[in-house]
Amino acid sequence: MRLNKITTRQLPLAMRYSLAVGLVSAALILSLLLQEPFGNPSWFFFPAAVLASTWIGGVGPGWLSVLLCTLAVQYFFIPPLRSFMVSAHDIPFFLSFAACEVMANRLVAWRIRTEESLRRARDELEMRVAERTAELKNANEALRQQMAEQRRTEEALQVARAELARIVRITMIGELAASIAHEVNQPLAAVVANADACIAWLGHETPNVPEARDAANRAVQGATRASEVIARIRSLINKDTPQREPVSLNQVIDETVTLIKSQAKRGSVTITTQLDARLPEVIGDRIQLQQVVLNLVINGIEAMSEVEGRERELIIRTEALDGGEVRVAVEDRGKGVGEDTMTRLFEPFFTTKPQGVGMGLSVSRSIIEAHCGRLWVESVPRQGSTFYFILPIGEFATR
Repeated sequence: MRLNKITTRQLPLAMRYSLAVGLVSAALILSLLLQEPFGNPSWFFFPAAVLASTWIGGVGPGWLSVLLCTLAVQYFFIPPLRSFMVSAHDIPFFLSFAACEVMANRLVAWRIRTEESLRRARDELEMRVAERTAELKNANEALRQQMAEQRRTEEALQVARAELARIVRITMIGELAASIAHEVNQPLAAVVANADACIAWLGHETPNVPEARDAANRAVQGATRASEVIARIRSLINKDTPQREPVSLNQVIDETVTLIKSQAKRGSVTITTQLDARLPEVIGDRIQLQQVVLNLVINGIEAMSEVEGRERELIIRTEALDGGEVRVAVEDRGKGVGEDTMTRLFEPFFTTKPQGVGMGLSVSRSIIEAHCGRLWVESVPRQGSTFYFILPIGEFATR
């Protein structure tokens, strides 16, 4: 096939026809030379000349070689010799020879056409494969760029979400300034009182060392408690990296109630806790979960600020559920939430408070969902609302 591509497409037309004439001439000379010792070998050389002419030169030179071979055999090998006349006795021989030459020409021509068709089909297939490969490479590159852009977008979203969470924490800390002062002043006052008592016991004529030691220990305990309060408040404000560790939700709720009780007292709100003593731990970031509880409790207190004629009570419940989950409920006795407001309650920047920023519930839901949980609300107008969130316990907490 490679020889055919070179000779038929690159050799000039005249050279191809000349080649056919030369091959027939060579077949004639060989047949004449070998006629005496071998009889009549023209059945071999002339068909070979036709095959070679058609294969190398193409269809046109092949037909020329058929014509020349037929004339040569008729003139030199079929009686009467040196004449183009054919006797009746030799007509079958002549016709069979001519038929063989034509068949040889047609066979090679068919082979050439078949190989040309296969070559064109192969070239078209290679071209299509190359085009498809290029398309796939472009699509793959576009997909990689899209995935990289999506990853950058998600990282930016995560950073923005963390920043918003920190802003909400700072906003809540501002609202809790009075409670913070109360929580810090209590242990500091105890430190001062116990220090004074220690000095007084030591100042007697006969120092009462045991009493002084007890007073000093109480002073140390008060200072430790003040330090813990300050550390807890700083952790709420600082831009710390989320930590995954076992967390007791009951303990988080107790700490939150302690932190918020002064604000609840100013709002005439009673906080009641109904905590499951056998509640298993969850895996998560303690500060973020405390932020969620703190936000829900503050919302409940503020929801009852205008309630008159019934007790302002906030109930916090925890319970273990089947399937490796725990549920926390924060129930208030406020005015409830209407259906229109319910559908938008967790939207960013949507708020019903005159001084609110509308990010507390949105960030709280993001935190709970990041902990593989769910946060939702149920409400009855003029009776109150209950916020629920569910988290998987430690062995079921997977990202």
